[in-house]
Amino acid sequence: MLRWTVTFLIIAIVAAIFGFGGIAAGAATIAKILFFIFIVLFLLSLIGGRRV
Repeated sequence: MLRWTVTFLIIAIVAAIFGFGGIAAGAATIAKILFFIFIVLFLLSLIGGRRV
Protein backbone atom coordinates (compact mmCIF):
# COMPACT_ATOMS: atom_id res chain seq x y z
CA MET A 1 0.00 0.00 0.00
CA LEU A 2 2.89 2.32 0.68
CA ARG A 3 4.10 1.63 -2.87
CA TRP A 4 0.76 2.88 -4.24
CA THR A 5 1.05 6.01 -2.12
CA VAL A 6 4.48 6.78 -3.54
CA THR A 7 3.22 6.07 -7.07
CA PHE A 8 0.34 8.52 -6.76
CA LEU A 9 2.64 11.08 -5.14
CA ILE A 10 5.02 10.86 -8.11
CA ILE A 11 2.08 11.15 -10.53
CA ALA A 12 0.92 14.26 -8.66
CA ILE A 13 4.38 15.84 -8.81
CA VAL A 14 4.81 15.12 -12.53
CA ALA A 15 1.30 16.41 -13.31
CA ALA A 16 1.98 19.58 -11.31
CA ILE A 17 5.23 20.17 -13.19
CA PHE A 18 3.44 19.91 -16.53
CA GLY A 19 0.60 22.16 -15.36
CA PHE A 20 -2.24 19.69 -15.01
CA GLY A 21 -3.68 21.10 -11.79
CA GLY A 22 -6.80 18.94 -11.60
CA ILE A 23 -4.94 15.70 -12.17
CA ALA A 24 -2.24 16.72 -9.69
CA ALA A 25 -4.80 17.56 -7.02
CA GLY A 26 -6.63 14.28 -7.55
CA ALA A 27 -3.48 12.19 -7.42
CA ALA A 28 -2.26 14.03 -4.33
CA THR A 29 -5.59 13.43 -2.60
CA ILE A 30 -5.46 9.72 -3.42
CA ALA A 31 -1.87 9.54 -2.18
CA LYS A 32 -2.85 11.27 1.06
CA ILE A 33 -5.78 8.91 1.68
CA LEU A 34 -3.68 5.82 0.96
CA PHE A 35 -0.94 7.08 3.25
CA PHE A 36 -3.33 7.53 6.17
CA ILE A 37 -4.87 4.09 5.56
CA PHE A 38 -1.36 2.64 5.56
CA ILE A 39 -0.52 4.38 8.85
CA VAL A 40 -3.71 3.13 10.52
CA LEU A 41 -3.13 -0.46 9.35
CA PHE A 42 0.50 -0.28 10.43
CA LEU A 43 -0.41 0.93 13.91
CA LEU A 44 -3.11 -1.74 14.23
CA SER A 45 -0.61 -4.42 13.28
CA LEU A 46 1.86 -3.08 15.85
CA ILE A 47 -0.77 -3.04 18.59
CA GLY A 48 -2.43 -6.33 17.67
CA GLY A 49 0.55 -8.16 16.30
CA ARG A 50 0.96 -11.89 16.37
CA ARG A 51 0.42 -13.48 19.71
CA VAL A 52 2.23 -16.76 19.96
